[in-house]
Amino acid sequence: MQLSRRLWIRLGLAALCAPAGLARAGKTYTFGVVPQESASLMAESWTPVLNALAEKSGLAIAFATAPDIPTFEKRVANGEYDFVYMNPYHFTVFNTKPGYRALARNKSERLRGIVVVRKDSPYKELKDLSGATLAFPSSAAFAATLVIESDLRKRGIAFEPKIVKSHNSVYLDVAKGLYPAGGGVPRTFQLLDESIARDLRILYTSADYTSHAIASRPGMDAATRDTLLKAMLAMSQDTASQPMLQRIGFKGFEAAADRDWDDVRALGIRPADSQIQK
Repeated sequence: MQLSRRLWIRLGLAALCAPAGLARAGKTYTFGVVPQESASLMAESWTPVLNALAEKSGLAIAFATAPDIPTFEKRVANGEYDFVYMNPYHFTVFNTKPGYRALARNKSERLRGIVVVRKDSPYKELKDLSGATLAFPSSAAFAATLVIESDLRKRGIAFEPKIVKSHNSVYLDVAKGLYPAGGGVPRTFQLLDESIARDLRILYTSADYTSHAIASRPGMDAATRDTLLKAMLAMSQDTASQPMLQRIGFKGFEAAADRDWDDVRALGIRPADSQIQK
């Protein structure tokens, strides 16, 4: 039983999102999602959305993820996902090579980084964290890590970064008192279980940037891209779909272009220990 569960997660829970009739009709398109939470939690929230998109588009769409962000990065770099939901920094890298193209994004969303502390923490300002060890979800998480680290350095605040695998890991470890503070983003903080969120507060919020991208793999035909985009836009207008979208932190979908992420490119920041090659 344990072995099959591990295999289920390793395969990205792909079978969960492929409606049988559509899958038999032709190609199944993998939809990779950056692992900000556990695979099981993400599958639970993304599955209804992808199934709805499959019904509206006629495409068989399978949820996929990775056990951690470095593995996710390698899979995107290899062009393994047909469609992929990734952070802004990842998009600027993988848009260049292997050549993922922007398709859509969360409607009207701007991305900010946040720093969370325990609710009973004595810290009142960012400068109070000088010399502390801070938790981050991954070295290449755009807002939760790169933006927050950049803001700390601009202010001359010394800190020691500790990578703890995911956004939820950051929040849980800070709530437990393992680290005095950690980086995240409003969307994942708002989706956090109340049993953890009640022990935390937001100490700092960064400036805002273009949010996560939904992109298609290099060389995907225009007809397939257009078919999925039309389904996304239709779903955004469907009031019955709103609860599903809210579970993934979306207001709806809107069309996107590669140039939308020029504000992120202009920052010129990248993780010092990243294995990603531009």
